[in-house]
Amino acid sequence: MMHAYPQPREDRDNREFLAAWRQGRLLVQLCGSCGRSFFYPRPLCPHCWSEDVRFEEIDGRGEVVSFSLVHRPNQPAFLGEVPIVLAEIRLPTDITLIARIVGARPDAMRTGLAVELVSASEAARYPLPTFRLRAG
Repeated sequence: MMHAYPQPREDRDNREFLAAWRQGRLLVQLCGSCGRSFFYPRPLCPHCWSEDVRFEEIDGRGEVVSFSLVHRPNQPAFLGEVPIVLAEIRLPTDITLIARIVGARPDAMRTGLAVELVSASEAARYPLPTFRLRAG
């Protein structure tokens, strides 16, 4: 029996971000006051507390900082997909986020590997940003 992936709770702070992700696009926020980018969506800049924040699209390429192999997920939707690669990924904007990497052999995972977002057509399957190893 297949279970549906759990879905994020949508609110006014993440609505635009989630809508973009369903199209395979990754948005981060940029502060108009201090100029710093950040992730996850929120109403205030975590660096200077300004409310002058807006979304900007980035290309979704990054590098694996750290990773874990999840062999016993808490959610039944993931049981048939173990081990799951869950990674800390550094984006070019120097933001780090935690995301899943799909299509990678667990024994081939290493820190420093280059990753990119899954294709727009694949993104519809995953409720939050999901990455794959970048070729060459």
